[in-house]
Amino acid sequence: MKPDIILWDYDGTLVNSVPKNIDITKQILSDIVPRLSGENLPVYLKSEEDYHIVNHKAKNWQDLYTNYYGLTIEETRHAGSLWTKYQLKNLTPVELFPGIKEVINQLQVPHGICSQNSTENIKQLLAKNELLEKFSAIIGYDDIPDNMQKPSAFGGIKCINKIFQNPVNKTIVYIGDHEGDVEFARNIAMKSDQSNTIISIIVTYSGADTASWAFKPDFEISSPAQLLKIVG
Repeated sequence: MKPDIILWDYDGTLVNSVPKNIDITKQILSDIVPRLSGENLPVYLKSEEDYHIVNHKAKNWQDLYTNYYGLTIEETRHAGSLWTKYQLKNLTPVELFPGIKEVINQLQVPHGICSQNSTENIKQLLAKNELLEKFSAIIGYDDIPDNMQKPSAFGGIKCINKIFQNPVNKTIVYIGDHEGDVEFARNIAMKSDQSNTIISIIVTYSGADTASWAFKPDFEISSPAQLLKIVG
């Protein structure tokens, strides 16, 4: 397979951001939803293991906040509006998964990111790792209306249109770690030109288990290096 573009999810796919995401969420809850802080902290924020489990169950971050952490819809919107501010001031280190940088540097195709993380936060991490120039488009949650977040195709189509003036007859790979990422890829296929081929790849190195998923990926990889066998 020779893709024309590779689109990536960010959290759990390019980077292990769990420690930072947990810390930020705790800070936000303490400030705007104190009833869910301290001794009443949601169980899913008490360990990385618990966070991984619920993160792969939730449909998206709004679902995570409302149905697993216990915020109201309005509190969830407020939390989302604060995410970039809290991310940029939080100093918890975030690292690329081992092998990611080497693989991206070997893939001579345009790259993009479609994420529910903050665009500015993503750019800072890529710049730190000398990868920013490899990415032709980065679409974060703050670039998308609340009702158009993944798995809606909105962000994927926006990302593709930033890279190609005429996105037809393209082979597009989307790589994620969540069932919602597979659904996202399927929705892009329905919304983009029908001459395009959309391939979904799920990484399992951050804890994804596709056995019970209704939406199945086209490929699964357990290490970044395996991607080269599929698209190299």
